Amino acid sequence: MFETILLGIVQGLTEFLPVSSSGHLVLLQKVLGMPETGLLLEILLHMGTLLAVIIVFWKDWMSMLSHPFTSRRVRLLIVATIPAVVAALLLGDLLDRAFSGWFLGISFLITAALLFASDPLTRRAPGGRHARDRIQDMNYKQAAAMGAMQAFALVPGISRSGSTIVGGLAAGVSRRAAAKFSFMMSAIAIVGSLVFKGKDLLDTSAATFEGGYLALVMGMLAAAVSGYLAIRWMLALIQRASLKWFGLYTLILGMLVMFDQLMFGLIFDKIL
Repeated sequence: MFETILLGIVQGLTEFLPVSSSGHLVLLQKVLGMPETGLLLEILLHMGTLLAVIIVFWKDWMSMLSHPFTSRRVRLLIVATIPAVVAALLLGDLLDRAFSGWFLGISFLITAALLFASDPLTRRAPGGRHARDRIQDMNYKQAAAMGAMQAFALVPGISRSGSTIVGGLAAGVSRRAAAKFSFMMSAIAIVGSLVFKGKDLLDTSAATFEGGYLALVMGMLAAAVSGYLAIRWMLALIQRASLKWFGLYTLILGMLVMFDQLMFGLIFDKIL
């Protein structure tokens, strides 16, 4: 129960904070000697974060569902989703191997570099920090740029939210619009992931979890609550604070992981 709730909290927070949820889950399981989450728990944790996105942006989703063929936001989300779908289909086996953790230190360092670039990119954007922050003001090239960064972030340790926000800033999107669109993109990505993982679950008949179903529910709720708080906090923070502090955190984390991989092998197998 405790481990499942802990995984849920970490999943919810790091899914929307620009520090990589997949990287933190891999690292947490290695540090605490926890077994792999299992397919059923993984699906429910993602359902928790999906619930958080739905609740925060429920007015946007209702507006989009009421005008699915004429909504500009729907078209932008479709454009932004295509790169990740193509990458997942072409690189599925390679990405699965990346979850062993061998690339994790480098991935955290890449995330740090992206986040350190956010402030210069913000200054270059039209209007700077105070640019118009409506998703409707985005164009399809900007959506495609954020989608390409989402595909890049399929590797564990590279933050999906951090990469897509920075991709939006580089394309001239305002900070708040980039953050909001990034979080809405995550809902589409989570649904796609749930479809593929649900199919695998049915194929393997692995719909069991040794921790019990109450633990599963608690883990999902923990992911939903922590995800909701993370989204709200980031939307309030993005306008007035620099992402470089998250970059400093992932830089230190990446260096610690790299030192372990290169010299000690206490948590991960040595890569040399």
